[in-house]
Amino acid sequence: MPVTLIHESIAAPPFGRTLRSSVSGRSDYGHTLVELMIAMTIGVAILTALVAIFANNSRARAEIDRANQQTENGRYALQLLTDDLHNAGYLAELNPLPLASPAAKPDACATDLTTLNGALPIAVQGYDDGANAPPCLTDMRPGTDILVIRRASTCAVGDAGCDAYVAGATYIQASSCDSLTELASGNVATYYALDANIANLTLHQRDCTTAAPRHQFRTHIYFVANNDKAGDGIPTLKRAELAIGGFTIVPLVEGIENLQIEYGLDTSVPTTGAPAVFTADPDSYNGCAPATCVGYWRNTVAAKVAVLTRNTTTTGGYVDSKVYTLGLNAAGTVNTVGPFGDGYKRHTYESVVRLNNTSGRNAP
Repeated sequence: MPVTLIHESIAAPPFGRTLRSSVSGRSDYGHTLVELMIAMTIGVAILTALVAIFANNSRARAEIDRANQQTENGRYALQLLTDDLHNAGYLAELNPLPLASPAAKPDACATDLTTLNGALPIAVQGYDDGANAPPCLTDMRPGTDILVIRRASTCAVGDAGCDAYVAGATYIQASSCDSLTELASGNVATYYALDANIANLTLHQRDCTTAAPRHQFRTHIYFVANNDKAGDGIPTLKRAELAIGGFTIVPLVEGIENLQIEYGLDTSVPTTGAPAVFTADPDSYNGCAPATCVGYWRNTVAAKVAVLTRNTTTTGGYVDSKVYTLGLNAAGTVNTVGPFGDGYKRHTYESVVRLNNTSGRNAP
């Protein structure tokens, strides 16, 4: 029988690869050290790029969060001040025009009924750049204004959603009863009652039978503190609130670095309810004597509010070299602050606010 010879040709391995024979007779191909090093280098480069992208995105997100927080804080602070100024001088049914003005600007931190009664006609008062600041304030930021607002609560005890009666707190009650013991007496002291003892709030509504509503009397003192919490270095808008036997300080908005206010005075004779002039300091306007200065405060019908906000944390690589304008100072020149030369980003917010109650009473 003829023998047939079978020739099997084995292809050469691809360039750069080593042919290995397995136990089963199959051929496997491996990787050289150079190829492994190239693959690792490419992987490291891709990983580095991904880490850089992630880090940049994180920094951008953090910066956006800081900017959003600063915007929200500035707008919220301005809204708080605006709302309270709109209600300044609200005394329920009482029109304070017949009340005598105090001889001097009242002590904003006083809690005694004599001082509170004397201060009723003064809806707002301020302290320019914190000069002669009220004694109940602490940790005040130098060069920032202090604003005092007096008013009654806009809801009465017993109204839905209103705070319940608090024993020892100060309440105001205004009469609507045209009787000889109340409105028809000709004695302004019988037109209203301001007291911390509910037993002394005995005035009546128009029917002269039903008890008149009782509103909690509020004194709010706004100021900028150096810290939110002791030592944290975060400038914060705070408010001292009239409480039982003293004032309670409440932090409101972080990152508020400066507060400047100009007061719109109704100096017209007779009054018109509109500001004739704005000044940062009615206490010194036109070189006024104390009684005249008190009259300016009593006839304050508007306010220009300027707030400077600051991020609560720094931005890497940023230096604040800007100069910020916050209205006019008491001398009538531009009030500027900065440059600060630090890593905090800042922004200013401004608003002109009408004091509805004072301007309404001054209008012809």
